[in-house]
Amino acid sequence: MTSENRFSVPRPAIGRWYRRASGQIFEVVAVDEDDATVELQFFDGTIDEVDLETWENLRIIRVAAPEDWSGSVDMDPEDFTGKDDGRLPGGYQNPLHFLDDRE
Repeated sequence: MTSENRFSVPRPAIGRWYRRASGQIFEVVAVDEDDATVELQFFDGTIDEVDLETWENLRIIRVAAPEDWSGSVDMDPEDFTGKDDGRLPGGYQNPLHFLDDRE
């Protein structure tokens, strides 16, 4: 398999992750068919936009979403601390709760 075949250009799909030949990974967060643009969000949270013609020339492959998704949402380890006591957050409404009340 040649390097050119390995990087055949997949169609952009919202929510899918891709890796550039440089190693950068990104997610497609928007595709605007009218403007012929694709909006990308890199793992570090940086947003970029490319036109469909540029997309066709990118050397990318589709990859699985990273296990550590926190990079793209700019969260620090301190944001994950706290006690999980199993209670639901305030304001949560169970959509099936009304069925339990009928019995």
